Amino acid sequence: MTKRNKTIYWATTGFLAFGMLSQGVAQTLHTKGYVDILVHLGYPIYLLTILGIWKTLGVVALLIPKFPLLKEWAYAGFFFVAIFPAGSLLILIVVSWYFRPADRKIISVNQ
Repeated sequence: MTKRNKTIYWATTGFLAFGMLSQGVAQTLHTKGYVDILVHLGYPIYLLTILGIWKTLGVVALLIPKFPLLKEWAYAGFFFVAIFPAGSLLILIVVSWYFRPADRKIISVNQ
């Protein structure tokens, strides 16, 4: 992996991790803005706790070495969470996923 690609990967992954972690903590703590959104949409408040914990665990999965399948699931979850409200976060997810190092990718068993 070139130094340029590694820099792009860690910069976008760092911003992504910060964004998802801050959202995860805010949702786990049931901050007013998130509660208002869920109430408006008609969802139960306990959904915030579930989403917050999943986002926090997703950040951990992205940042720790190894476990490429777990990382793919974290990227997929972040992608689906970010489709509607956060276009800029969606861009970070795609760029971080694209520039990830080879040791963080799934190796096909059919090769």
